[in-house]
Amino acid sequence: MSDAEHAGSLFVVAAPSGAGKTSLVAAMLRERPGVELSVSATTRAPRPGEREGVDYVFIDAAEFERRREAGEFLEWARVHGNCYGTSRAWIESRMAAGADIVLEIDWQGAAQVKRLFPEAIGVFIAPPSIEELRARLERRGQDAPDVIERRVAAAKSELAQAGRFEYVIINQDFGEALAQLLSIVDSARLRFGKQRARHPQVFERLFGPLAPPSTKEG
Repeated sequence: MSDAEHAGSLFVVAAPSGAGKTSLVAAMLRERPGVELSVSATTRAPRPGEREGVDYVFIDAAEFERRREAGEFLEWARVHGNCYGTSRAWIESRMAAGADIVLEIDWQGAAQVKRLFPEAIGVFIAPPSIEELRARLERRGQDAPDVIERRVAAAKSELAQAGRFEYVIINQDFGEALAQLLSIVDSARLRFGKQRARHPQVFERLFGPLAPPSTKEG
């Protein structure tokens, strides 16, 4: 899958639990209607307010294993005792149609995606501090104290993986973090291959058929 073949971009967004990834992505989707959220399959139980087929596809462990062995997942990971996976066929079909896709996954899943699709754009969302991360998890009110401590401990190891990503956003001020995420999306859409795929007739008039991306010398 190359920029020259598909107009759509693939964004991979990862973060420790409580860093604000889901809220930032939801706001970005409202601001950029042309971006679609990939809905992952998961073996965990739905949280209050989550909707089947919108937030996640909820399946049991046996069905998840069947799909994994059949090679249906672009990536999959076990996180906090639950499994999450992304449909490879859906991602490929939507990108072939020119859609921009965003994946909300952990760093392990992001690494799997990058191996298959090196052009995927990695964005890591970080909290301003571990103390603030713990406070956000407590304010969320969805987890028991022992679960919160496990998530905080996991966050410390997850933060060590931020260097795998092209971009890092420190989510201290939500508005500023959202503006930074939107700038990444907008910039990606302006890459040579994406613009050529979206505007082939304009590019042929200006640059000729199959014009290669320009390179900067010196």
